[in-house]
Amino acid sequence: MAESTVWVFVAPEATFPSGVFGSLEQADQWIAKNQLSGVLTEYPVGVGVYDWAVTRGVFTPRPGKVIDAAFVGRFTSAAMLHFHYEDGVRTA
Repeated sequence: MAESTVWVFVAPEATFPSGVFGSLEQADQWIAKNQLSGVLTEYPVGVGVYDWAVTRGVFTPRPGKVIDAAFVGRFTSAAMLHFHYEDGVRTA
């Protein structure tokens, strides 16, 4: 069974996302229409990013490192599929 995901858009210096989409196509259209800059990332539904990364082996905690709530709450992974946009155009 395929993992359920959503696409989340965050603009530079934003504190919170400005859009969550069920498909890449929806997100691309919205970003282009509004000429936005920022990062669009595919997030799994029903699992935190820290757990997602550890389960897939893209992050391994160092022995002895304290993994506390603050660390897990801020955790992100470059291994997540993501795209960068400038003025509504995908650049990477």
